[in-house]
Amino acid sequence: MIPRYTRPEMGRIFSDENRFAQWLEVELAASEALAEIGQVPADAARALRAHAAFEVARIHEIEREVKHDVIAFTTAVAEKMAAAAAADASRWLHYGLTSNDIVDTAQALVLKQASQVIVREAEALEQILKRRAFEFKDTPQIGRTHGVHAEPITFGLKIALWYDELRRGISRFEAAAEDLRVGKISGAVGTFGHISPEAEEKICARLDLRPAPVASQVIARDRHAAWVSALALIAALCEKIALEVRHLQRTEVREAEEPFSEGQKGSSAMPHKRNPVTAEQIGGLARVVRSNVQAAFENIALWHERDISHSSVERVILPDSAILTDYMLAKTAWLVEGLRVYPERMRRNLDSTRGLIFSGQLLLDLAAAGMLREQAYKVVQGHAMRAWETDGDFRAAVENDPQVVQYLSPEQIRRVFSLERYLIHADAIFARVFSS
Repeated sequence: MIPRYTRPEMGRIFSDENRFAQWLEVELAASEALAEIGQVPADAARALRAHAAFEVARIHEIEREVKHDVIAFTTAVAEKMAAAAAADASRWLHYGLTSNDIVDTAQALVLKQASQVIVREAEALEQILKRRAFEFKDTPQIGRTHGVHAEPITFGLKIALWYDELRRGISRFEAAAEDLRVGKISGAVGTFGHISPEAEEKICARLDLRPAPVASQVIARDRHAAWVSALALIAALCEKIALEVRHLQRTEVREAEEPFSEGQKGSSAMPHKRNPVTAEQIGGLARVVRSNVQAAFENIALWHERDISHSSVERVILPDSAILTDYMLAKTAWLVEGLRVYPERMRRNLDSTRGLIFSGQLLLDLAAAGMLREQAYKVVQGHAMRAWETDGDFRAAVENDPQVVQYLSPEQIRRVFSLERYLIHADAIFARVFSS
């Protein structure tokens, strides 16, 4: 199930053509490895490598009759071998194997291809975040907690936080992808009834896979659940970035907004509208990837050595999760790369409460100067609440309060309201985040 917004490379990876191509590669690697240890005639392995082929339409045609995808595949390949006057060699195709030896091992190859694309796209976003973080490293912005003005930050620090989270996301995903880089050629219940562990090792080596240390008829699905979970965490970060853009683009805030191209329309009824539609799309798609995690976890518990309840689920959640995450990474990269940022508006919003956001520093400085903390809190909060409710000038009220000036000189009060004092450690934070 490939959504219409599939990016071409990822769509190709999850196409039937590529899936069957990986099945064939596993079959050929098995024949060659078995020939190497003397279980398959060498000339048969060579003939299979030379002539084995398939047509997707023919596989589907056969499957409609036999109701078994792997049998349909091997039958279609055998037909191609016969057409090439190599029918006898086809006796050694799928020799000693069970269906899931092929399906699970080939799926590892498909997911390896998909993982490489995901990592590449994530690293591209990583570089964009790094560049834009340094661009706005010293751009003051009000920090918000609970959506309410808190204390000053810089816009670069906000982006640095996204960058740091993405680095962890890439690391987690690479670990999950490596954990999935395993094959199994151990037979119907994982006991190597027809092929030896030595043969499995040789087959997997040809495919650049590691053999699963132990398997049932299938590779354990905790590996797949971890992979989908890692994708969901990357998708969640994309949503986190997009949600922030949506908040910053609100009319009352207008500190940043997603790109709006010439000729673009925001509303059929309201010509003034510039809506964060891409950011909203990213947020919506992240929900889909997250929901797939639950299905991936449900796939871990199967009846005994295997049932097929996981198979139909994976035909949806594995391609969908990879395709959507790839798409979201590209869209998030576009969003951050072209993000319109308005430092003047950020400063205007920061200054809008006329010093109210420096209440925490005033509390600390009064306590350091000798006022009991409980008394200092009462004094500062009193001025803060009056300024909040009357839209008053917090700084002016503080400067004219005898209780405050008894402890703090005019210069000390000026330092209370110093923006630079709050942001003095921005360079140190950047050094921590970007040192490697």
